[in-house]
Amino acid sequence: MPGDWCVETFENAPLQIIDGDRGTNYPNQTEFSAAGHCLFLNAGNVTTTGFRFSDCAFITAEKDALLRKGKLVRNDVVLTTRGTVGNAAYFDDSVPFDNIRINSGMVILRAQTPALHPRYLYLFVRSALFHAQVSALRTGSAQPQLPIQDINRIEIPIPPSDEQHAIAHILGTLDDKIELNRRMNETLVAMTRALFKSWFVDFDPVRAKVAGRDPGLPKSLADLFPDSFEDSELGEIPKGWRVCFIRDLTSNIQYGFTQSASSDLVGPRFLRITDIQGGKVDWSTVPYCEVTPEEHERYSLKPGDVLVARTGASTGENIYLSYAPDAVFASYLVRFQFPDLANARLVVAFMRTQAYFEYVAGGIGGSAQPNASAQVLAGAQLVVPTPSIARMFSDLVVPLDLSIVANAHESRTLTALRDTLLPKLISGELRIEDAKRVIHDPPGQAAGE
Repeated sequence: MPGDWCVETFENAPLQIIDGDRGTNYPNQTEFSAAGHCLFLNAGNVTTTGFRFSDCAFITAEKDALLRKGKLVRNDVVLTTRGTVGNAAYFDDSVPFDNIRINSGMVILRAQTPALHPRYLYLFVRSALFHAQVSALRTGSAQPQLPIQDINRIEIPIPPSDEQHAIAHILGTLDDKIELNRRMNETLVAMTRALFKSWFVDFDPVRAKVAGRDPGLPKSLADLFPDSFEDSELGEIPKGWRVCFIRDLTSNIQYGFTQSASSDLVGPRFLRITDIQGGKVDWSTVPYCEVTPEEHERYSLKPGDVLVARTGASTGENIYLSYAPDAVFASYLVRFQFPDLANARLVVAFMRTQAYFEYVAGGIGGSAQPNASAQVLAGAQLVVPTPSIARMFSDLVVPLDLSIVANAHESRTLTALRDTLLPKLISGELRIEDAKRVIHDPPGQAAGE
C-alpha cells in the first residue's frame, strides 16, 4: 500500500453509520402501498449490483414524518446487514426517488467529505477486500447478520483526497456507462412490449380506422391494417387475421439433451434454464459442455430460435435469440423453430405477456415441481395478423433486439474491466495513471460472449 495512504476502522474513519428507526412507529404491512411519498426499502431493492426498483413499497408523508432515523440523503451508501449481508447501493442523482428510508435489515454509510469521497466509499464496500472482512465477521447461519459493532471493526484504506476522487471518477465512469446501457435496454424492451400490445392486443390502428381517426402511422403502414373486425374463438379480432396455436406456426419443436456442464472451455456453451432470466441471457456466465459432432449439429442454437423452460419454478420462462453464439441447449428447455422468422418474433412477444405466463400456470397446475410438456407450451392461442404486418413488426423490433445484444455485450466488457481494476485500485496495487492506460486500451472478450 502506498506510503501516503492510511488504514482506518469504520469506527475511526470519517463516516457515520446510521441505523433505521426500530421504534413503535416502524410501519406495518397495512401501511405500505404501491405508490406514495417515501420509498421504504426492502431486501429486494438492494442487490449485489446496486438498487433494483422492480418491487417497491411506499409510506405516506405523515408516516415518514413520524420516523426519526434511517432517511437517506444524496450520496449515502446503503448496506444490507441481515439475510443477504453485504449488498450495497449508492443513492446518487440517478435514483428517481427523493424520499427513501431503510428497513431494519440495513444501515446507512454516510461519508464525511472532503476526508472521504462518498463514491470511493461505495466502491470500497463492493470490493473483495470489504467482502472478505464481512465474511469473517457476520454471525448467524440460519439468518446471517452483521451488527453495527462488527461493521465498526472493518478496515478501509483511505488514499489522499485527490486519489479518492480519481478512483471514484475512473470506476464511476464505467459504472455509469453500465447503468446507462441497462436503462437503454429496459427502454428498448418496453418499446417492443408497447408496440405488440398496441397492434396485437388492443388493436389500436384498427380501432382508429373503424372510428374514422388517423392511426398515427405512415400511410404505407396504416394501409396494411383492416378497418373492421370479425368474430373468433378469442373474441373480436381484426378482419382477415386469424387465431392460431403456437404449434401451428412452428416447423420444429425439440427437447434439449442431458449433459454435464463445465466451467472449463471443453466445447460449446451449454444453455440451461437457470441461464435465462427475464427473457435475457448473460452468455459470459453460461457454462460449457462436451458434445459429439452429431450432438453439436442436432442441438446447436440458431438465430430465430425460441427457447422455453419446461420444468421448475421458471416453467414458461423464454427467450428469443436474435443472434446465437456457439451453444447447445439442455434437456429442460424446449426449442421452437419457425419457417417464417417474422412469426418467431411475434410468438416470443406473445410469450413475454402475462397472458402466456397465466396460460402456462393454468396448464401445469399447483404441483410442488411444475412441469410442462412441449405440447402444453405450444398449445397457447394467439391472434396472428397478415404476413405483411407480421413482417413489419419484425422489421421494427429486431433492430431493437440487436441493440440490446450490443449494449449487453459492451456492459459485460466494462464490468470485467471494472472488476479487474477495483481491487487493484482500492489496495493501491495499481496507480491512477496505470488504470487510465488500461481503460484507454481495454482487454478484449472471448468470441461468442
